[in-house]
This record gives sequence, structure tokens and C-alpha cells, in this order.
Amino acid sequence: MTEEIIIAGFGGQGVLSMGKILAYSGIMQDQEVSWMPSYGPEMRGGTANVTVIVSDERISSPILNFYDTAIILNQQSMDKFESTVKPGGLLLYDPNGITRHPERKDINIYAIEGARLAAEMGNTKIFNMIVLGAYLKLKPIVKLENVILGLKKSLPERYHKLIPMNEAALKAGMENPQEMVSA
Repeated sequence: MTEEIIIAGFGGQGVLSMGKILAYSGIMQDQEVSWMPSYGPEMRGGTANVTVIVSDERISSPILNFYDTAIILNQQSMDKFESTVKPGGLLLYDPNGITRHPERKDINIYAIEGARLAAEMGNTKIFNMIVLGAYLKLKPIVKLENVILGLKKSLPERYHKLIPMNEAALKAGMENPQEMVSA
């Protein structure tokens, strides 16, 4: 099993953190992992993306042109990465702020209203964990217990008190991905 993923959105949405947690989760399962972030100098508000590869075999290169999955969190990323999903692949997106929804017919398209769910749960910072939960529901490439271990590894110890809230966000995401059917 090899899963090649691009996660893309605005800086401050937890794009890089989501990728890092997914990568650590793969390591906890003794899988080969590649994590390659890309972001502009703007930090919050600028675009950011991360390529994550999780595999049972050695990874030859972290540089990809096409992906099994694209997790899209803003319109600029939709415009840039929708075409890079391999036929039969998965595009998961948060419709908040998306003005042009995905149109491809040869991929599986799902939406997760992560921003809305995070607001309903009372903390917008768990947005990325909701989206990650939805992804793991659709493609369970790592076990939930390993994601929790990945959270512990990637979060500074002073934030470990937030792990139960992040776990609740993961579970909320797992309950809410909506398949988008093209007209």
C-alpha cells in the first residue's frame, strides 16, 4: 500500500500540522513516510501545502506531480490541485470559501464542513483534525490510536491537555464526510 497525498490551503489552517500528524501516525505503524511542506513567506493567510507519502515500501522520491488524494481547504488550492488527482483518486474539500466546486467526473469527491463543525464544537483550531478525521474515514491508512500517538509526538507537551478535544474532532470528522454527486 502506498498513499500519495497533497494537503493544501491557507497558512494558519493547520495544513502542515495535519500532514505532520499523518506522517507521525504512519511512523507509529512502522510504515515508510515522506513529509514535504511548501509555503510562502506570508505564514498566516498565504498558501501552504504539504505532500505526504505513507507506504509499506521504501519511498523513492518525495516529489510528485499526481496524487492519490488531494485535501483542499481554499479556492486557490482547488484551482491548482484538482487536476493533479489521479483518475479514481479522492478529492476531499471544505466548501467554506470555495466558489468553484470540483467538476471532475473521474475521481471520488467528498466534502467535509470542517469550519462549520469546528465552530459548533467551540474551537476553530480543531478544524484540521475534523478534516483529517473525514479523510481517515474515507481512507483508513492509519489507525486512530496511531493518530493520537502522532498528536502526542507532534504537539509540544504543554498542549497535550488538548488531545482529548482533538480526538473528539477526529471522530466528528469521521462521522460527517458527504459524497458529492456531479449533476
